[in-house]
Amino acid sequence: MKSVEGNPIRILHVVSIMRRAGIETWLMNILRRMDLSRFQTDIMVHVDKPGEYDDEIRALGSRIIPCPHTSRPLLFAGELRRILDEYGPYDVVHSHIDHYSGWVLRTADTAGVPVGIAHSHIDLSYMQNRVRPGRKLYYAYTKRLIKKHATVCLAVSNKAAEWLFGPDWQRNAHVRTLYPGVDLIPFRQPVSQQTVRQELAIAANHFVLGNVGRFAIQKNHTFALDIFAEVLQREPSAHLVLVGEGELLDEIKNKAENLGVADRTVFAGSRSDVPRLMLGAMNVFLFPSLWEGLGLALVEAQAAGLPCVLSDCVPQEVDVVTPLTHRLSLSAPVGDWVNAVLASRREDKSDLPSQHEALSLVEESPFNIETARLALESLYTSLVPSASSSQTR
Repeated sequence: MKSVEGNPIRILHVVSIMRRAGIETWLMNILRRMDLSRFQTDIMVHVDKPGEYDDEIRALGSRIIPCPHTSRPLLFAGELRRILDEYGPYDVVHSHIDHYSGWVLRTADTAGVPVGIAHSHIDLSYMQNRVRPGRKLYYAYTKRLIKKHATVCLAVSNKAAEWLFGPDWQRNAHVRTLYPGVDLIPFRQPVSQQTVRQELAIAANHFVLGNVGRFAIQKNHTFALDIFAEVLQREPSAHLVLVGEGELLDEIKNKAENLGVADRTVFAGSRSDVPRLMLGAMNVFLFPSLWEGLGLALVEAQAAGLPCVLSDCVPQEVDVVTPLTHRLSLSAPVGDWVNAVLASRREDKSDLPSQHEALSLVEESPFNIETARLALESLYTSLVPSASSSQTR
């Protein structure tokens, strides 16, 4: 089904920057698989600098459109209106920038875009309880803008839905969950553990903890280092592999030095081969996040067959292969976390699924990228015809 007379449905996605991170990697996996004869996609970013996926996006026939005025809503709205006029018309504006989606969708609505989608990828209730009263009022106002101007509201989990769309979101017919997907093809590929570990300077028989995530407060790397320091005392062969980049990278490197674990900590940087690192280097996945919208890296870790030790702040929906997930409170002693990590070393793992079995369970789940793509395409095609016939929001 097309928007008008066989033309493709035109979609503008709004993100911060197309870097290697959860939202952006999911969106790239969608773009790689979409039927370009049915869907034409542009991506608007909030920075005037290149992202890691920009070249591939252009090679797929999409445009990267910078719109950097995010801290000044009125200037931003004016620039967005110019973009909609210059690059449009669009059938759908799909915004992925949390509460700021309120400004995006208000502008799109007044510009006559038929469908506006607010997509919640995170649960910021932890932070909301710690911000100044003025910031809370700002959050409340932008959420009202979303409620007024969004055609549909999407969330990656129940927690993400409650944060942006309110505690009664399940009674709102315009709000629904849409689980993001993971590209599972790399988890079917053979990986040489010897080769991967040689690249990371880790011996074949050493015990490796892994984590994938931006170096930001949310990911709680400082606690991960506290856990690893105690693990290393009890397991001298242990290593920690941290995959990602971010504003707190230098701070975490300094803490590793201060704890005396820097020589056993691998800062792997931003990587395009995360499945290969999980399959070839890691023995257990450590994920002590303070908050998450979902935690797609945990889905990947389960597809790799890794035991996962995670905080109970992570949404329950991410527990796809439940024998592999072990949840702990962040208020629990570090020793409890260490015990859970070291328990994954046990030789008898007959009660755990093999990597092949774990991957099969993830393939059958809503987190398979093919399932996620079909769900998103179905949503677009269901919304655009009704919107183009003067849908009331």
